[in-house]
Amino acid sequence: MNYNRIKFEKFTLDNGLRVVLHQDCSSQLVTTNLLYNVGAKDEDPNCTGLAHLFEHLMFSGTKKIPNFDTFLEKVGAQNNAFTNNDFTNYYITVPPNNLEYALCAESDRMQGLSFSNTSLKIQKSVVIEEFNQIYLNQPYGDLYLLFKPLAYSLHPYSWCTIGKEISHIQKVDINIVKDFFYSHYAPNNAILVVAGNFDNKSIKSKINKWFSKVPFREIKPRNYMPEPPLKVKKHMQVKRNVPSNCILMAFHMSHRLSESFYAATLISRLLSKGFSSRLYQSLVINEKIFTKIETFLGEDLEPSLFYIKGILFDGVNYQTAQDKIESELDRLCKNNITEAELNGVIKKNESTILFSYVDNSCKALDLAVGELLGKSNLINSQILTYNNFNSKKIIDEANNLFNKKKSITLFYGK
Repeated sequence: MNYNRIKFEKFTLDNGLRVVLHQDCSSQLVTTNLLYNVGAKDEDPNCTGLAHLFEHLMFSGTKKIPNFDTFLEKVGAQNNAFTNNDFTNYYITVPPNNLEYALCAESDRMQGLSFSNTSLKIQKSVVIEEFNQIYLNQPYGDLYLLFKPLAYSLHPYSWCTIGKEISHIQKVDINIVKDFFYSHYAPNNAILVVAGNFDNKSIKSKINKWFSKVPFREIKPRNYMPEPPLKVKKHMQVKRNVPSNCILMAFHMSHRLSESFYAATLISRLLSKGFSSRLYQSLVINEKIFTKIETFLGEDLEPSLFYIKGILFDGVNYQTAQDKIESELDRLCKNNITEAELNGVIKKNESTILFSYVDNSCKALDLAVGELLGKSNLINSQILTYNNFNSKKIIDEANNLFNKKKSITLFYGK
């Protein structure tokens, strides 16, 4: 399939801020995406949830802009953010004639926040309520709070971005917050992407105007151990008052830039994406082992996990459910995939990627992540990587991935 390559330009300010520009004059909007190279993996194991808490604090305002959301809403902008294990990402979408408001807002909070005990108390309360509502007080909420430390013994991927426990958030004080900001939030630890409809002649001068004044800062070096290879299978069973029993399995997989990551993406689609997928047809429709089953990747930048999650039909025991999953994985590993089946999966995957790029914010994020990984053209090269797989390569990757002796399994339910 032929498609238009996404063109972009890069430059770096004197203070270390990396900038990526992608002009699309067919769009009616423009997006600024500011990625900070700090995530949950940069936290102290005894003070987790700080990166996510700080994401909330970034909307508390600065001396110049005391109400961040109101400032942007007045110029027709929409903004949001998210935190994951590897980075924290902030994005603003705005009409092109108001682009400088977005640049002004982002540069201002990069310069420094209005740190106060009042705003910290408010945001801590918000995050603690989020912890309670989403992770502790709803069915299956603590699934990954239990699973991640089971899967990782040394690496900081062993906790969720919300944190290990509420007490970690409760003990954060203003000094911890200030130290975190000045140790990680800096132009030399960030990537700015502007994607969409903007004036190519003036964009660089506008970025320089707003961001060049932010000083270079010393970044706290990362200090954690890589996860050692898993040598034996791990298992846990917990009782919870939930509507149906759940099984969560995972296998360790490779890092974001490896060929194995792309193979795992296609394997996941093959197994569980859509009504015609293997696990759905076999274990939901035909054998009625699960009411729902899905596979997905932990899309971390460092070596991550391939997940299989299923909700069991009443009366089906855990071991039967696990055996049936493993049987389907064995079937995949034993040369049971045709080129036609694989080509269908590849085309669906390609369509998903291309449709996402209708949105400037999706292109901006992928450009930022590519730059972070040191592979700027990732946004254009990934489809070719997927298209180069054949059934033999997928089967080989599946055999490397699905080692039953090195699986991690959680039985969760009544």
